[in-house]
Amino acid sequence: MIPRYTKPEMASIWSDENRFKKMLEVEIYAAEAMAQLGTVPKSAVDKVKKKAKINIDRINEIELTVKHDVISFLTAVVESVGPEARFLHLGMTSSDVLDTALAAQMRQACLLLIEETKKLCVITKKLAKQYKYTPTMGRTHGVHAEPTTFGLKVATWYSELERSLERLQYALKTVSYGKISGAVGTFAHLSPKVEQYVCKKMGLVPEPVSTQIVPRDRHSIFLSSIAHVGSNLERIAVEIRHLQRTEVAEAEEPFTKGQKGSSAMPHKRNPIISENICGFARLLRGYAVTAMENIALWHERDISHSSTERIMMPDATIGLHYMLVRMQGLLSGLNVYPQNMQINLDKTKDVIFSGTLLLSLVDKGLTRENSYALMQKLAFEAREKKVSLESVALAN
Repeated sequence: MIPRYTKPEMASIWSDENRFKKMLEVEIYAAEAMAQLGTVPKSAVDKVKKKAKINIDRINEIELTVKHDVISFLTAVVESVGPEARFLHLGMTSSDVLDTALAAQMRQACLLLIEETKKLCVITKKLAKQYKYTPTMGRTHGVHAEPTTFGLKVATWYSELERSLERLQYALKTVSYGKISGAVGTFAHLSPKVEQYVCKKMGLVPEPVSTQIVPRDRHSIFLSSIAHVGSNLERIAVEIRHLQRTEVAEAEEPFTKGQKGSSAMPHKRNPIISENICGFARLLRGYAVTAMENIALWHERDISHSSTERIMMPDATIGLHYMLVRMQGLLSGLNVYPQNMQINLDKTKDVIFSGTLLLSLVDKGLTRENSYALMQKLAFEAREKKVSLESVALAN
């Protein structure tokens, strides 16, 4: 993700430094487990833990020649450790390291997204309570329907955010799986106890049945959940964009001191935060589709998923993190105009109560069909004459 949309907390999770750190943790924990099983010397593992260093420049330099990221990583670690490094990666395959480290990164990212979603829930709940009794026009198809309150409108956002939080928590559980089962997942050269040890140390759960990789349905759930949250934020943003239109003017994004809305028109105050969020939501849904495409790989594995994940995982989490923080600022500083809400309520006079009068006539004995036909006729007459529905009804 470009720096413009990247917050440092999430960027650090997807940095090369953190990625290689997680990969080294996997290797060291695996060696520790083997030492406990008596298959490698404990003294060698102690030296590895003491001397192993991550040199990103050296890793990248080696990869130019070997064209393999895990081999270049291991080669650079061997250079920093010496002979004892021969006890690293025993019986393991590249995906044991990559998938388990990736799971740890996804877990870190998901925990941060959960934290920011919780903050947004608090802000939204407060806003809903603040405007609980503020009347506003309810609209369907963009047309005046019946009155509601602005607090109830916001409460629907809050309710959906709570469901988004549940989805993220489920996604966290779903992706917190690692594997140390070797080539094609058979444990041919490893004890399952190594996998159990490594996963526990990494805060993960062993994949029940792996191939050479962790099955990608897990990653699909993760990115689908992110897309769902993004779409949740988009729904809020779309509503604010509509409410900020000059013809509506019921709510407006915060406009900070010194901010400018247009290079040509000094009077403009545009809903740029909301529009920005809507654009990001489209990206996230695209990533969710790609993640589903990654589920069906050839046999025990191929790497057609790899290139997409190197882009999607950082970008999707960085993007949603940015959206959540932006929405927090938007709703915290949202300008709400109850007086304009009342003006809009009065704009169509009282025809918005046609449904109430329809039901009253049914209570008095008319059929619903006859009542509807009568009320529609009177409501249209009131609109055309620009008079109240009450006056037209009383004259009938």
